[in-house]
Amino acid sequence: MELLERYQSIVENQRAYFNHGNTVDYSFRKQQLEKMKVMLKEYESHIFQALKHDLNKSKHEVITSELAILYSEIDSMLKNLRQWMQPDKVTNPITHKGSKSYIMKEPLGVILVIAPWNYPLQLSLAPVIGAIAAGNTVIIKPSEHAPHTSELVAEMIQNTFDSSFVTVVQGAKVETEALLKQRFDHIFFTGGAAIGKIVMRAASEFLTPVTLELGGKSPAIVDEDANIQVAAKRIVWGKYTNAGQTCVAPDYILVHEKAKFKLLKAMKKYIKSMYGKDPLQNDAYTRIIHEGHFDRLTNFLSNGTIVHGGEFNRDTLSIEPTILDKITWDEAIMQEEIFGPILPVLTYTNIEDALYQIKLREKPLALYYFGENEKMQQQVMEYVSFGGGAINDTIYHLANPHLPFGGVGTSGMGNYHGKASFDTFSHQKSIMKQTTKFDIPFRYPGGKISSNIVKKFLT
Repeated sequence: MELLERYQSIVENQRAYFNHGNTVDYSFRKQQLEKMKVMLKEYESHIFQALKHDLNKSKHEVITSELAILYSEIDSMLKNLRQWMQPDKVTNPITHKGSKSYIMKEPLGVILVIAPWNYPLQLSLAPVIGAIAAGNTVIIKPSEHAPHTSELVAEMIQNTFDSSFVTVVQGAKVETEALLKQRFDHIFFTGGAAIGKIVMRAASEFLTPVTLELGGKSPAIVDEDANIQVAAKRIVWGKYTNAGQTCVAPDYILVHEKAKFKLLKAMKKYIKSMYGKDPLQNDAYTRIIHEGHFDRLTNFLSNGTIVHGGEFNRDTLSIEPTILDKITWDEAIMQEEIFGPILPVLTYTNIEDALYQIKLREKPLALYYFGENEKMQQQVMEYVSFGGGAINDTIYHLANPHLPFGGVGTSGMGNYHGKASFDTFSHQKSIMKQTTKFDIPFRYPGGKISSNIVKKFLT
């Protein structure tokens, strides 16, 4: 059977399963979420092994950045799902006296989730959790660049769920293109902007709504009054977790010139404490995903001046946590998202000038501000447009299921996590229930009520 026919059959089977109402009941959704949680616990040792093979991730990093987020999402859904499924009552204007109005949460149908390689377990399953909670069926396309995790996700899903409900399609570019020629009710994509545009073009053929979780150059601003030790520790953690292959990692630092020396000194200290004096020999340090990405990153090492790190090992695809100084906005490293363990540092003397430089560029997925002045904190958060972020921290906002996560502009569209996931995969259907006990005559033509009274009611 040709690829297109096979994928068409998969989609049709899921649509039939959905159209028969199998996914509607609260009890069914709850049961599937519980099965997902049991699945993750049963396969935990295999998950550690797969992510070790693909990215050399340590158990600590797998737990904190992959499994913990999934467990948190499932628990949030189980706790709140019954309430979220209830219709929301809304008030009526005086012109609708006698009626009742409410909003129903209706599942969309068949969902396609296209996942990236950097967090190949978490980003394959986190959207699925929301889609299941909202009552949909799901087809998952994991990344071919993390083959061990992709294979494991396929095995876990196959052994846990009916394929007409949730299934996995593996493959690379050809398979993804064939999938995108099918008609879905929503497409959820996480990855780069270039592929995001391809997904959006394909979705437009059927007017399919999309959620695009992309990226961008997310700044970390360190002001003159920042707690330097805290800022350095949290920037190092946020940047070099997963070897910088995180969409919301600090992409570059903007530091006040009076704080720069202390910040760099503190960052070097925390890099050594977290990753050792020789990170390339640290078996718990994540590697770069493949040679193409490795070569792209090492080319950036000629930009500016290396003040820490800079060593790499092509055989193991490892690059040391690196800090670059004497960087200008015109350097190659400042023209695209880095997505690796290389951190350029720029300085400023006036915070307004620094914010203006950020606003001149595409809207970032995240922004981090370190400083103690609450007025300035508020000013930064209000003045710059970005997907989401933190004050005096980095990337930790992602772990809160009550905060919607998503981009703006070229960093993405739509959001998810917690209730935002449930809403993303639901249609809000407006309903008005009208009384038949009486009727308000002014809306009908030919009546005796003067136009003045009608105008008073309607304007």
